[in-house]
This record gives sequence, C-alpha cells and structure tokens, in this order.
Amino acid sequence: MAMAQRLKLKIQLYCGTEIAMGPGKADLLDAIAREGSISGAARTMDMSYRRAWLLTDAMNRCWGEPLVETAPGSAKGGGARVTPYGQAVLGHYRALQAKVHGTSDCADYAALAKAMLPEPRISQKS
Repeated sequence: MAMAQRLKLKIQLYCGTEIAMGPGKADLLDAIAREGSISGAARTMDMSYRRAWLLTDAMNRCWGEPLVETAPGSAKGGGARVTPYGQAVLGHYRALQAKVHGTSDCADYAALAKAMLPEPRISQKS
C-alpha cells in the first residue's frame, strides 16, 4: 500500500550557525513551562537532562533576553520557568508554524505533492 504524498515543512531560525528556534526547542519550551523544570521537561520528552540543558542554553544565548530562567534546587524548590520574553518568542514561532502549515492548501504545495513519487527509485550506483 503506497503512502499518500506529503510534504513536511520545518521552520528553523538560525543565530549564526546555531539553531535559535525550531520545532524541538519550541516543544522543550512548552514542556519547561508545563513542568517547571528542565529535568521534568526532559523526562516528559524522553531526552537526557544534559541534552535539554544544552538546548536551553543555546536558546538563551541566541535571543536578546533569556527565554528560560533557572533557579538552583534547594529546600525552597528551584526549577525553571519560561520568561515573558520566552513566551513571546514561542508565541511568534507557533504563529509562524501555523501559517506555514496552512500553506498545504496552496497550488504550489499541491503541485509538489503531485510531482513526488510515492517511493524513491532504486539507486543506479553500485
């Protein structure tokens, strides 16, 4: 059974050679906001704490203000929160995603989907 043709459009915003925002980082911000910590967000996304921390650090280094603020763990708690600036960046990114995903109704998208084969041809190189 052949799969229907599909095009996947992914938005990645670059700061130099670093990805400042993309689908995974946006999902991580959502998870941090929901869980209140980087470690909790990492667990819900099935990623290591180190990976989540590195992605968060990259985001914080790429924008005019930090997207995530952290507080060290202690008897008073600790954790992380998405800053108001981070919420604004995330909101703009999600709005841009919605606009791009809405392009699937356009003629260009339909033309590309029609021109694409259901499966790649077998390579002629051996």
